[in-house]
Amino acid sequence: MTDPSTLVTLISIAVTLLFMLGVPVFLVIGYWVIGVSFVLGMPLQNIGGALADVFTDGFALLAMPLFILTGDLINRSGIARRLSDFAYACLGWIRGGLAMASLGACGLFAAISGSNSATTATIGSMLHPEMVKGGYDERFSAATAAAGGTVGIIIPPSIIFIVYGFLLNLPISDLFVAGIIPGALMVGAMMFAAFLICFSNKWGILIALSPMRVFKTAIGAWLGFFAIGLVLWGIYTGKFSPTEAAGVTVGFCVIVGFISLPLYKMMGGAKGRDVSEKRVSEMLVVEGFSPLELPSITMRSAQITGILAPLIAVSVVMQQILSVLGAQELIGNFVTSMGGYYAVLFTSMAIVFVCGMVLESLPVTIILAPILAPIAHEVGVEPVQFAVIFLVGASIGFITPPYGLNLYVASGVTGVPYFRLLRYTVPYLVALLSVWFIVALVPELSTALLPNR
Repeated sequence: MTDPSTLVTLISIAVTLLFMLGVPVFLVIGYWVIGVSFVLGMPLQNIGGALADVFTDGFALLAMPLFILTGDLINRSGIARRLSDFAYACLGWIRGGLAMASLGACGLFAAISGSNSATTATIGSMLHPEMVKGGYDERFSAATAAAGGTVGIIIPPSIIFIVYGFLLNLPISDLFVAGIIPGALMVGAMMFAAFLICFSNKWGILIALSPMRVFKTAIGAWLGFFAIGLVLWGIYTGKFSPTEAAGVTVGFCVIVGFISLPLYKMMGGAKGRDVSEKRVSEMLVVEGFSPLELPSITMRSAQITGILAPLIAVSVVMQQILSVLGAQELIGNFVTSMGGYYAVLFTSMAIVFVCGMVLESLPVTIILAPILAPIAHEVGVEPVQFAVIFLVGASIGFITPPYGLNLYVASGVTGVPYFRLLRYTVPYLVALLSVWFIVALVPELSTALLPNR
């Protein structure tokens, strides 16, 4: 009889080949889970039960549909458009300004949605056509949206921070505050990478820097700033949970969308907008929506949720099987054997990076955080700082193949094939990895804003 470990290895090689042939990652992971379950003698009903538990008991997944719906509503209501207008007014005078504005808009959007996939989907669907019209390579434009979405789980509010805090018994408010500076650094580093790429390729249409335009777009984006303030105020003051915050934001965006449509029509549609001075943004999206359009918007969000939720669920089941195989004990013993502060820290980072390449951030957090955080604490790593280090690393996994969830989302909303995005993700990966190591080496970046520090 063939040794079970050999069969698990063969199954792993087989599903890897399937992925290379273009089989969807959900099916790849699903085939691995089913195959290994047979090898280990686990009844298949356990898989169904585990999947059901993820959907019914998974705290983070309860908020995911609302956050995704928030992203679509922010887009259709005109809030995301006005935030991007403000970012472009501030950065459009620089070579690659629209690409940098897309990344800035991702940061602002992340402060409302708390979701990497929603950030990528909204900014990608909205600004990708404009970047292509502005002379940017379509692959670079799609990769920019994917990279910008990585800050969705770092800039507060963030569902993953909540999950991490719950698992490790850390104050959620401290984790949120700790993510502000690293999130801003991630956006800044990606902007610099975009500038270098665009400067070398002479991409983008430049506009003159106008303080008046910056002021006008800031006034126009006040609803977006209000939405950001509403979410942060509600969570920080304890008025409502993050899931409730998503519901409140959905209600706010619905009201704004209903009001925006008649105002948009009264102003003559796009003719009433400022399109002077060769403005790249051509207002292709009508601002606002009617009550009759709300079901179709909700359906689109449900479709995205239907793609992401099973992928997350089957990843959790995969992690459970890995636990049965002894992966948790193996990882714990390996990291502990490293010894000193930096050895444990960098080994933990390497493990998070590798796991993030093949799994979604939620199961990576669920399985690895309880193992690695206590070990890091024993060697002197501040718990809140390690939380930020862990989750910044997990966020980088959103644009690292073969999994790269944001790459799949960007590919879906822009129509650019997955493998064609990979070339232009490399500069963003370098930028994010640089920030990651800086955050790891400088604890004050995570703890400076915390109270009583």
